[in-house]
Amino acid sequence: MSADVGTGAVIIGAVKALILSGGQGTRLRPITHTSAKQLVPIANKPILFYGIEAVVAAGITDIGIITGETGPEVRAAVGDGSRFGAAVTFIPQEAPLGLAHAVLTARAWLGDDRFVMYLGDNLIRDGITEFVEEFRRNGADAEILLARVPEPERFGVAELRDGRITRLVEKPPVPLSDLALVGVYLFSPRVFDAIERIPYSARGELEITDAIQRMIDDGAEVLPHVITGWWKDTGRLEDMLEANRIILDTLVPAIDGEVAEDVSLEGRVVVQTGGRLRSCRVRGPAIIGAGALVEDAYIGPFTSVGAGCVIRGAEVENSIVLERSVIDGVEGTIDSSLIGKECVVRCSRSRPRAHRLMLGDHSHVELG
Repeated sequence: MSADVGTGAVIIGAVKALILSGGQGTRLRPITHTSAKQLVPIANKPILFYGIEAVVAAGITDIGIITGETGPEVRAAVGDGSRFGAAVTFIPQEAPLGLAHAVLTARAWLGDDRFVMYLGDNLIRDGITEFVEEFRRNGADAEILLARVPEPERFGVAELRDGRITRLVEKPPVPLSDLALVGVYLFSPRVFDAIERIPYSARGELEITDAIQRMIDDGAEVLPHVITGWWKDTGRLEDMLEANRIILDTLVPAIDGEVAEDVSLEGRVVVQTGGRLRSCRVRGPAIIGAGALVEDAYIGPFTSVGAGCVIRGAEVENSIVLERSVIDGVEGTIDSSLIGKECVVRCSRSRPRAHRLMLGDHSHVELG
């Protein structure tokens, strides 16, 4: 610990990051039957990667990633972390027994360092640099990020009085506040003692809200920070699509593929390396993945087409299509849909209608 010569503020040394990439993703099934929910892409980039990039942008390069059943897939996607400018250690969690259990699982790796815990399926548009710097300076035992939400019963909820946290409740049926815990927490090693002194909840998990409440009750300094920027927990289809819209809306147009003369591009469009567009119209913001083919088709706003996809004779908008899927000869518009990897969607007979889909990997659908 040292003093900041310019301000007199306390500066705490090393801060690590613990990113959670376990869990079963039950709200995104069938997609998550065959893939980690943290690897579902937003604007053709896995959600998990946004979290890693946010942590590195905040100056943290020592990262532990908690993994579960999908650990091998996560390890293969992330590698050793060098592509992000970080060093990554993978820490298997024996079972999905709660966020606080994940912290205990990483105790040996975390040691006596202060750390950021970042849920790997969360997106914070403005990053976490401000919060990490604040935590390094204030010397608090914990700091929690909060955001006002329309459905607080879906989250851990904080109650504040005079700017201080008085109570935390996990997914209360009747919330007394609209302040939800954002999926980013900052802790000192004092959290370990708190976790060891809480029981498992009714759902069989060690709840991080219970651990933070224990810290508060023990007189620890736990500070709230209410964020005003955009934040999204991408645990549901509608949240995933909204996150895709938000990220696509920040696109810088770039054409690294092949665009024929009879193609109409409108707005912000990205065509990644090897992507091919023929006899089609693409209205941005939209992204066409590496090696994808879009032919005799319409791609509407807020659509992500993954690498190696083929979209021919179809209309798709406000949707996410994962890599190597085929949408061919579909009448009507595919809208507000999440289509898994290597799916095949074709019409068996011609009758126009709109379709709303969430398909798992390797699905084969015939639409009438």
